[in-house]
Amino acid sequence: MKLWIAEKPSVAKAICAELGIVKKGAGFNECKGGNVVTWCFGHLLEQAEPDFYTDADIPVNKKGKKIWRMKDLPIFPKIWKLNAKNDKGVKAQLKTIKGLLVRADIVVNCGDPDREGQLLVDEILEFFKYRKSVQRFWVSAQDSASIRKGLASLQPNAKFKGMKLAAEGRSRADWLLGMNLTRALTLAHSTNQQRRLIAVGRVQTPTLALVAQRDELIKNFKPVPFYNLRSLLSSGSASFTATWKPSEGQIGLDSEKRLISSEEAKKLFYELSNAQSATVLNAEKTAKKTSQPKAFSLADIQLEASNRFGFTAQETLDTCQSLYEVHKIASYPRSDCQFLPESQHSDAASVLSAIAKTAPQLASLTQKANPNIKSATWNDKKITAHHGIIPTRQSAEWSNLTEKEKKIYELISRRYLAQFFPEHLFDASSISLKIKNETFSATGKVTTASGWKVVYGDFSAEEEKEESNQSLPALRVGSVIPVKKIEIVQDKTKAPASFTEGSLIAAMEKIHNVVENPEHKKLLKEGDGIGTPATRAAIITELKNKGYLESKGKKIHATQEGVALLDLVPALVKNPVLTAIFERKLKEVEAGKTELESFLEAQKKFIQQEVSKAKALLEEKSAK
Repeated sequence: MKLWIAEKPSVAKAICAELGIVKKGAGFNECKGGNVVTWCFGHLLEQAEPDFYTDADIPVNKKGKKIWRMKDLPIFPKIWKLNAKNDKGVKAQLKTIKGLLVRADIVVNCGDPDREGQLLVDEILEFFKYRKSVQRFWVSAQDSASIRKGLASLQPNAKFKGMKLAAEGRSRADWLLGMNLTRALTLAHSTNQQRRLIAVGRVQTPTLALVAQRDELIKNFKPVPFYNLRSLLSSGSASFTATWKPSEGQIGLDSEKRLISSEEAKKLFYELSNAQSATVLNAEKTAKKTSQPKAFSLADIQLEASNRFGFTAQETLDTCQSLYEVHKIASYPRSDCQFLPESQHSDAASVLSAIAKTAPQLASLTQKANPNIKSATWNDKKITAHHGIIPTRQSAEWSNLTEKEKKIYELISRRYLAQFFPEHLFDASSISLKIKNETFSATGKVTTASGWKVVYGDFSAEEEKEESNQSLPALRVGSVIPVKKIEIVQDKTKAPASFTEGSLIAAMEKIHNVVENPEHKKLLKEGDGIGTPATRAAIITELKNKGYLESKGKKIHATQEGVALLDLVPALVKNPVLTAIFERKLKEVEAGKTELESFLEAQKKFIQQEVSKAKALLEEKSAK
């Protein structure tokens, strides 16, 4: 008997559809060829609570839980214990799986194609001490074509052991830090009259710190006025504008070379106001191109949906998950990758056809698309555990989708469609001029071929804001042209933007963009980030549920309670640089370059140090 264990019922259903159901059972289906398919509901097992590892004689509270005592910390399990989740359905399903494992000659791990999916099934096999052959089913979409490919290309499960160890390492390290530091800090900062819960999380705390730091920057920001001069010039029937460029040694500039002296601005205007002509110092026109946008990663589409529709990160993830699981018209969503496997390029015609059937408003674009075009997003060398988010070869009735599903599916489809249109071509022009003794510069852009941008048109948030898209006349060096007007333009420096859930997800993924230290920025530029595509939305939701973050419209801010918590948490815990390094170490565990125990020992050393500090603080308070 070959037993297939899926991560969730929807995956089991898709596998059964291809294997062919013979008989349905309670929590499993018998299929043709001696195959039996069963399923989980996400993780069925969870880490034992600290009470399991602490002394039996510790007093209990009214709820029957052992009371928190500083002398019992830190809690470092010698042998880690997993328990069935306290849910009747989960316990019944585990009993079913246990019975099936006794009969199974071969097991196929059908967890999702990531670390957690690997661990989710592997930990059940270890829990029930299954020792026979195990294979791995690996697909990133649930459409029938992808399922068939997965069935035909099973791999040894042992090949993915590193992913299981990395997921296990994250789970254990998060438990160690969260359980120990939450208890230590809560005890250190509470009084006999009132307990003050200080909830600490390896990813939650630095995420909260990111938002609080941005809020503080905005709160303390003081706008500074600055000035520029703009000239209106003409050549024949063409008119264009050019802006003043300060020369070396120009007084009144700030560190960003902005003119902040109003007196100097007035002086320059007075000197230039009666200018009649400008001499061309340099004139260039260069043919340029913009390549097709890469396929969506989860962070990319969460940012796009936040900016465009105001969706929360969790809303976007849930909607992507529904398109993947329920409708099977989008690929696996929890991806940090913007690239696609080259083997799937040949599916383009079928996918385009499915888009046209599902979203009729895009049918005309699918007819214009050229499936032979191969953009840079098709690159096997840059594929990680999952590929980018794309439509599948399966179609659905548009009317059966919710409004959110329609919006997200259209985003995914337009991004995919863009891959099959040519590059966007344009001419970039620049002119440098001398007006009296001052230099002015004009830039322009003229589209010569819209290429993939026709996929977006007015819809697009893809259209980048250009410095100038004016059309510049063809001029020769030394030409003298009329100056029609000179004017002073005043502006103000702007505060950084508040985080939205989308931009916070992007900041968590590309943490190097919000880190100022050059060495740290260089270290993090590979984009390890904090959290994972599967957990980032849930982390933000949890921080909101705990009252540490709050939403105001599209913007998200740290609450007073959240800021107060950060004042009490160790700097190392809220530092995103160290959290990102943590993620990097897990990648070394996954690759077999670092032992799991070695990784955990480093975490224990840090936790021991912080618990000792909390104990010292409590002793100091008691002495007073």
